[in-house]
Amino acid sequence: MGASWRVGVDPGERTALVTHGLFGIVRNPIFTAMAASVVGLAAMVPNAVSLTAAAVLIVSVQVQVRAVEEPYLVGVHGEAWTRYAARVGRFLPGVGAWRLHSG
Repeated sequence: MGASWRVGVDPGERTALVTHGLFGIVRNPIFTAMAASVVGLAAMVPNAVSLTAAAVLIVSVQVQVRAVEEPYLVGVHGEAWTRYAARVGRFLPGVGAWRLHSG
């Protein structure tokens, strides 16, 4: 990610659109790794705390990405981001790719 490393959105910051490496497979590799870790922990220690933590993390990440990060990225990178989002899944390869509308 180089100089583009950050978590969250800083409206005043303009970073390059990174589409290579892990970002060529999924758009949110850090969130994917976080979710895999918490789901793995919940599977190893299936109790109310671990299952609740997994659910809260997954819902929170979905809200952050869909309501905050994606609108910001569309505004900053426009058509380049839209094409990228149509090609690469949100958290899993091929899952959650944007559909381009013609017309």
